[in-house]
Amino acid sequence: MMSSLIEFIWIWDKVQGFNLPRHHRMMARFLTGLYRDRESGLLMAFRNSGKSTIVGLFCAWLLLNNPDLRILILSADQGLARKMVHHIKKIIERHPLTRTLVPEDKDEWAAGRFTVRRSGGFRDPSVLACGLMTNITGCRADIIICDDVEVPKTCDTVGKREILRRKLDELNYILTPGGVVLYIGTPHTADTIYDTGPAGFLSAWRQMKLPLLKSDGTSAWPERFGLEQIDALKKKTGPRQFAAQMMLEPISVFESRLDSSRLKFYQGDLDYREANGRGILSLNGYRLCGCACWWDPAFGSPTGDKSVVACVFFDERGIAYIHRILYLTVPPDCEATAYQCGAVQRLIADCHIPAIHLETNGIGKFLPALLRQTLARSGTPCAVIEETSRRNKVERILSALDAPLMNGNLWVHESVRSTPFIQEMQDFKPGGPCHDDGLDAVAGCLSIEPVRLQKRMGTIIKNTLEWRF
Repeated sequence: MMSSLIEFIWIWDKVQGFNLPRHHRMMARFLTGLYRDRESGLLMAFRNSGKSTIVGLFCAWLLLNNPDLRILILSADQGLARKMVHHIKKIIERHPLTRTLVPEDKDEWAAGRFTVRRSGGFRDPSVLACGLMTNITGCRADIIICDDVEVPKTCDTVGKREILRRKLDELNYILTPGGVVLYIGTPHTADTIYDTGPAGFLSAWRQMKLPLLKSDGTSAWPERFGLEQIDALKKKTGPRQFAAQMMLEPISVFESRLDSSRLKFYQGDLDYREANGRGILSLNGYRLCGCACWWDPAFGSPTGDKSVVACVFFDERGIAYIHRILYLTVPPDCEATAYQCGAVQRLIADCHIPAIHLETNGIGKFLPALLRQTLARSGTPCAVIEETSRRNKVERILSALDAPLMNGNLWVHESVRSTPFIQEMQDFKPGGPCHDDGLDAVAGCLSIEPVRLQKRMGTIIKNTLEWRF
């Protein structure tokens, strides 16, 4: 071989003006061993560790030493795979040792697939990008890189996980004898494919696992992730996401809980004022800069699913205020949709809500037009945004509430105590019998980008100066 992989990476880093960190050398030794021993393996490293960069350099190094190799990059979607192929192309074009591999025929140097200068007359390109659902039956590859094939959209249900495993099993018919398969990624479910245990999907595969925090509590990459930065990251992402994505520990949703004791309660009403030609909305002395409102509708019967509207405000410090939650129960002598639309309109007017997101699953598909009519009749300015929820409800709730609860950034108005919301949080048990309609509505608010529109001074909507900024 012309150079070791570590030397190859060192030269690249010098050209780019970087230093070669210790964990990159560890990755290089692991990848070198896999190819030397013709053994398949799993590389798991914390997010933003540079593992995709190192794997791209690994692929370029392999082609330098054997231009006849055929490498397949497989990702959850075509775009992600093409991104890796583009990365490998740029390395070959710019690395001092690989520039001679660039072919004269630019047709061989396309996006998503390219072929280096080589002696063999192979039908397959040197490097090919494919999405997980792409038909790759006729392909042949000496090296297969499975780059982030496990992501939320491929593993958040039992059915999707079965499809993922079935598609990955097909790689056995594409890999040439003596070929190598490399998985790189982080776990996104407790039933992860990145399980090398006796009963795991990658049973007995060679693996390298690099969590962000080492066993002695120090950082695996102190130059990039100091302990203060790690603590801030943990607060921002929440303990579940940090454990999975940075410590590589798959966490089961069935073991998750929501700690209601971390909620902070407040009193006080919204304060709307006009100053210097602008509307200003404040809460307990803090100016509000954003708002999110979510309606998870149902028929509103006392015994069925609850029809719930949640309104969350955000201030300049990043505090989220759960200001109002309405559990709409329709009286027996009232028409359900008209009654609910009227109650929602009053909430929108009272709280100066600029936009409401309405789930259109089930009963919700009939409501957007009715709500718009109700708002128009009353002269209430508010956009109605239709939403369709496809993500698993438990994951949606945990992902939205985990981080702000951990940070102490989730505040709740005292009026919410009289609703079932607090009890829902205390009783929340994934997979068990529990009510979660209020939790789901609040999660909807926290999962969307709050309205933060910059309006020119003096903009007036229905005699109300715009308060957002």
